[in-house]
Amino acid sequence: MMKIILHTQYYPPEKGAPQARLSSLAEAFVLRGHSVTVLTAMPSYPEGRIYPGYGGFFRKEDVRGVQVIRTPIYPAQSEGLLKRLFNYFSFVLASFVYGIFFLPKADYFFTESPPLFLGISGFLLSRWKRARWIFNVSDLWPDSAVRLGKLRAGGPVFHACSLMEAFFYQRAWLVTGQSREIIADISSRFPGVRTALFSNGADLEKFDLLPAARRQEVFPGIPNHPQKPCLALYAGLHGLAQGLEQILESASRTRHLPVHYVLAGDGPAKSALIKLAKDRDLKNVSFFDGRPYDRVPEMLAAADILMVPLLGTLPGAVPSKLYEAMAAAKPVILAAEGEAAGIVRGCGCGIVVKPKDTEQFVEAVEVLSRDAGLRKTMGDAGKAEVKKRYDRRKIQEEFIHMLISPVPS
Repeated sequence: MMKIILHTQYYPPEKGAPQARLSSLAEAFVLRGHSVTVLTAMPSYPEGRIYPGYGGFFRKEDVRGVQVIRTPIYPAQSEGLLKRLFNYFSFVLASFVYGIFFLPKADYFFTESPPLFLGISGFLLSRWKRARWIFNVSDLWPDSAVRLGKLRAGGPVFHACSLMEAFFYQRAWLVTGQSREIIADISSRFPGVRTALFSNGADLEKFDLLPAARRQEVFPGIPNHPQKPCLALYAGLHGLAQGLEQILESASRTRHLPVHYVLAGDGPAKSALIKLAKDRDLKNVSFFDGRPYDRVPEMLAAADILMVPLLGTLPGAVPSKLYEAMAAAKPVILAAEGEAAGIVRGCGCGIVVKPKDTEQFVEAVEVLSRDAGLRKTMGDAGKAEVKKRYDRRKIQEEFIHMLISPVPS
């Protein structure tokens, strides 16, 4: 039996890709007879407020056989750099202190990044617990932060982050990455670092049990257009990196089409998006609150088109929404470049447009909304590809097997 510690700022009941991936991984370990302890924060993402029923200075709970230890954190709703740094470092400090006293000894200590700074307590705790340290990279920091406009390239914070990044990669027993681009980037800059691909994938068992698309039950209040409108859905974080204004601009330009746009989720940009839609009198747009991960399949089943926009090209970014859309056998409009675009083009599961190119986005909506046969062909292609390459259960099985039979240190 292996003893595993998962060290992450984000964990259910929060909603999001890392939360779903890590909780699923923890339960996969437990199902195979291993011991898992999660060291995480009181849930506050993305609202920036501690969830009802949580709070205080300490919480320990058993979640389907996984021992979850929660520490306090400074919640931050603002996207401002200073408040965000307080948010990150409050958990770095709290996780280190609580980890010293409450974590058991372990065979492997798995730290999730971002935030990059969590590597500080992850490195120290892994040494204290005499565990092999696995540093998992979901986004390449500080490069991604620069491209999102959160950091200035060449500034003191950027240089500090670059030094930390190099230190963590070189001290980790294994560096895992969510995409091939991330692994290639790390391997090219740090050729001596041991790396492994650990992609998000999709939980096909959840999507194989997809319910019938009962649109009015899933999205109550959606207008019943006489022409049975095509429903274009974005489900996920309403943040700065997603560029969701592009969807509203597309809605403005396609009022003449029987298309209804749904944005489901929460995040710091949501109130501004709702105001923009109201100001522009976009009656073909509806907003819904975020749903727990186990209700994502029914949302996707209710849609005809799934939209996956990004504001710009982030190195190594492959949105988990893409895998889920493929698993749901729905066509995708992807506003991104890089590896994600290669996946869509390679299997033909959707239409790729340039980030922030509204003309291309509108054209893609027009093409897919008018051709049900094309939507089915693309959806089937995505389903076949995700079964072949991105089945989360298979990805987890390979990862666990690698830890059971590791290469020598």
